[in-house]
Amino acid sequence: MGNADLRRLDREIRQTAKKLDAVRRGEWWPLNGRERRAMARSLAGGAYQVARHRSPGRAEERMDSTGSAAEMRLTAELTALHGERQRIVTETARAKAKKKAAGWW
Repeated sequence: MGNADLRRLDREIRQTAKKLDAVRRGEWWPLNGRERRAMARSLAGGAYQVARHRSPGRAEERMDSTGSAAEMRLTAELTALHGERQRIVTETARAKAKKKAAGWW
């Protein structure tokens, strides 16, 4: 049971780390729907401001804050996955130690 769970968690950890790196590079594919809509709204608003010869500063700030929120979300997911992995490793080690101790006599 432990090995299958560890493999699944390791795969999810790798995927989440890859998503986090992509968000840090400014890519949109790891964003969820809500974050994508917020980015698109900010992009459209900024384009409108530029077309009207105004500064797109506020739209840029919204895009930055949306990107940092996505980064925080993925960091929290990664932390939770690492914690779950550690819990499974600890459980497996305890079960193995218990089994070894019981088999001594």
